[in-house]
Amino acid sequence: MSRQTHRRQFLRETALAGAGFWVAGGLTQAESKSPNEKLNIACIGVGGKGSSDTDQAGNHGNIVALCDIDEGTLHGKAKKFPRAKTYTDFRKMLEELDRHIDAVVVSTPDHTHAPASVMAMRMKKHVYCQKPLTHTVKEARLMGELATQNKLATQMGNQGSASEGLRRAVELIQGGVIGPVFEVHVWTNRPIWPQAPEITARPRSTPPVPKHIHWDVWLGPAPERPYNPAYLPFSWRGWWDFGTGALGDMACHTANMPFRALKLGYPSSVVAETGPLNQETYPAWAKITFEFPARGDMPPVKLVWYEGRKGGKNRSDGQRVLPPAELIKGEKFSDSGCLLVGQNGTLFSPNDYGESYKFLNRTGGKAEKDIPRSLPRNSKGDDGMKAEWVRAIKEGKPSIAYSNFAFAALLTETILLGNVAMRAGGAKLEWDGVNMKFTNAPEANQYLHTEYRKGWTL
Repeated sequence: MSRQTHRRQFLRETALAGAGFWVAGGLTQAESKSPNEKLNIACIGVGGKGSSDTDQAGNHGNIVALCDIDEGTLHGKAKKFPRAKTYTDFRKMLEELDRHIDAVVVSTPDHTHAPASVMAMRMKKHVYCQKPLTHTVKEARLMGELATQNKLATQMGNQGSASEGLRRAVELIQGGVIGPVFEVHVWTNRPIWPQAPEITARPRSTPPVPKHIHWDVWLGPAPERPYNPAYLPFSWRGWWDFGTGALGDMACHTANMPFRALKLGYPSSVVAETGPLNQETYPAWAKITFEFPARGDMPPVKLVWYEGRKGGKNRSDGQRVLPPAELIKGEKFSDSGCLLVGQNGTLFSPNDYGESYKFLNRTGGKAEKDIPRSLPRNSKGDDGMKAEWVRAIKEGKPSIAYSNFAFAALLTETILLGNVAMRAGGAKLEWDGVNMKFTNAPEANQYLHTEYRKGWTL
């Protein structure tokens, strides 16, 4: 039976059940590239950021399925997409609707990005996944490999990638506007959620799981623990088992532009200085230094990441961890941003996404007007990221999506090495990126991935 015949049968069955949806054209991964045909898209995680991701995906395709562990959130979103089938477990959704789904949007907490995305990719579904791409380094490596092997169109949701400012900054840096770059400094105002020293142990109370929450599915591959509202809907970011802390939350945004502009790849080493560590949450502050080797005619680069506050009792107390003030010469540090320090000046970007920038201390380098535009433009921001992804699917050209997994997996993998370094007690870790291991500290390799709970797998 052909795939299109399966779809017609599915339409009849779901229409009779009162849950039918309209499918235009029966587009499949490789059978049709007509811009007039719509993709069938399933959305996993439809609350929080997932709400806008779902709405935007609906601008560019048929939303045929919705999945969320919170039935209240799920049914609320279903009011906007009444023809979509609803699920509380993405595994069941993908198994049941395999032949009727072209692409999947994943907007769940960090620890379930990879289980959902990898399952979909192994089923040859194109994937849009929120940042950070994964919870662990190993997951990031696998997702990049699967996208390439299966020739899938993919996109990570770091929406600053779509901006004119970021793409122009990449062109200018690569064009030599501040000359060779030797240092990068990136900072954030995160964490803005509870974590150490506010939290040093997991909650002792074990309230009943609300009837609308599917707690076991929310836990996913994480170790078993009782439900507590300390974890969801938002504060999971600060817990080792669920989130990726301030670094994972923001560096896929704030380090994105310099990582692209400087053509960074695997770092040669990473070392972290942090506040006190505990077994449950990320530290209150950290300064992480990545060293990158020369790339072609680009010199070696040191990239330093800064997060949190020192000396406080909670996330709003104490002194912010920031780059040396002399680097910005009288400018004020923004909540988040980055500095690229070159031979002929400094590029200062004072926002999360690298969308805006100014030049400090210019002493030469090429004129901006002499550096041509070389990148395609996408002026529609977050919605434009979805449009770019859908176009990549229809045209069979994964590279159209600017934050496709070939790039995004490497960015995420590099960033998450910083979280590994946090747990290494200040040791400088030497990284063999090709073989995905630390050469001087094999004991740190255990933090490149976490053991999945029984019933969950990659």
